[in-house]
Amino acid sequence: MNQKNTNECVGGPKLIFACSGAADVGEISDRAARNMTRDGEGKMFCLAGIAGGIPGIMKKTEAASKILAIDGCELDCIKNCLPQAGFKQFDHFRVTDLGLKKGNTTVNNENIAKAVAKGKEMMVS
Repeated sequence: MNQKNTNECVGGPKLIFACSGAADVGEISDRAARNMTRDGEGKMFCLAGIAGGIPGIMKKTEAASKILAIDGCELDCIKNCLPQAGFKQFDHFRVTDLGLKKGNTTVNNENIAKAVAKGKEMMVS
């Protein structure tokens, strides 16, 4: 698959791909991306569509001016999935790198806010 450099199109959308896995840190990642979308920081987008090679999703992602990948844990599912689909340039962080432990973290507004703050910081850098 011939993919474009995802940062070439300066006027394109800012897309956020988030872990939505079964663990608590996956839920925090997902909810952080939804909050960032609500706050106008970017648009949460469909990782399953990337993995499935859905043409419309691939095309919109190719046109993105910025891509943020928020993984829940060190398995780095998003960080590994995007390059397999041809997307090499994106910003990335893990919820567990914010001091939260997989399987031992309460999903609450405070922990979601930590992930949102990190995501917003990365969207401007």
